[in-house]
Amino acid sequence: MSQYETLNTEQHGHLRIRTGYGKALGDGIMYVMTYPMEFRDIQNCYPILFAKDPNTGGFYAAALLGFEPDQNLFLKDDGWDANYVPTLVQRQPFLIGTGGEGDDRPPVVSVDLDHPRVSQDEGEALFNDDGEPSEFLNQKIALLDQLHRGLQHGAGFIDALLQHELLEQITLDLAFNDGSKQALEGLYCIAEERLYQLRGDVLESLNQAGYLQPVFMAVASLSRTRDLIERRNRLRP
Repeated sequence: MSQYETLNTEQHGHLRIRTGYGKALGDGIMYVMTYPMEFRDIQNCYPILFAKDPNTGGFYAAALLGFEPDQNLFLKDDGWDANYVPTLVQRQPFLIGTGGEGDDRPPVVSVDLDHPRVSQDEGEALFNDDGEPSEFLNQKIALLDQLHRGLQHGAGFIDALLQHELLEQITLDLAFNDGSKQALEGLYCIAEERLYQLRGDVLESLNQAGYLQPVFMAVASLSRTRDLIERRNRLRP
């Protein structure tokens, strides 16, 4: 369970945040949400697929990290084995929330007090002795701002994919060196045939909205599935 509170010096001035990566820090996850403004970095390391939120039925983009629940094939004893760590992993245990009431509520920073990164005596301080945000916290705030803008842009991206029927269901049929096989179902990818049939004016509108490049990044990223399979093979030879 999560227990988010709006971050402030009075209540949270004593808190510290454990850094690094590992299962004990909450990083044992099969996939993590991503957004189109991040696809350039994500596609270099991870397959980008799409899934449906079971609660809302809405689609979201996700970077695939493993093939089983709680399996992250990028975790090593000494940290995260990739050139880029997804933003929604980097931002833990913080979240952008809203403050006040009304439609123009400004975003505020919240912290999950139940997250394993949160500590009373170990890790990076959130505030300095004067009660001002530490350099560490300021870096996280900048990251959260980037994430907030990216997710807003990503909502329109998903709408455009659905409008032009650019998502199709996919089953990943996987075969490993130990002889085992696995099928990942319930995921979606870019419908390439449909993409290549789009008219020039549609492609131009997607490009002007900043959506066309992420579409092709998502297509290219599927080649990273081979790397995930090899990571799984090394795990269980």
